[in-house]
Amino acid sequence: MFCDRCGARVDSPANFCPICGRNFAPAGGGAPYALPGGRVTRHVRTLGILWLVYAGLRVLQSVTLNSFLNRDWWFFDRAPFFVHEVFRGVSAFMLIAGLVGVLLGWGLMERRPWARVLGIVLGILVLFNIPLGTALGIFTLWVLAPAQSEMEYRSIQRPD
Repeated sequence: MFCDRCGARVDSPANFCPICGRNFAPAGGGAPYALPGGRVTRHVRTLGILWLVYAGLRVLQSVTLNSFLNRDWWFFDRAPFFVHEVFRGVSAFMLIAGLVGVLLGWGLMERRPWARVLGIVLGILVLFNIPLGTALGIFTLWVLAPAQSEMEYRSIQRPD
């Protein structure tokens, strides 16, 4: 049997095409179409991209704050002596968080063994950054935290 959408060869008892995903099940019965693979397999690339975007926003925040501090603003001249250092510390923290997020995004996209554990830790930490961090943290924990996700991630991970 051949798929009438892409022309790929399909085994007779198959319910969908392995190439294009066309559903061959009868309209009234059978199980609904589901993507092959588990939760981690389907979402690890998307999760890596989201972490790269989130990390890029963190780095952008850090650079913006740092450039803001390098200008002569009238209210910084009147501020106490420690205000500059507090803002520089916040900027450095955002830069480090952004770089660790880039590392996590790259690790997830490359399916490195350490990326799952780092993803769970950072997923918990960003839950407090409302609203983007909360959404990313929930999605990260939903994909990576369950026990079955550990077994699935081990089956798709690339060696160091």
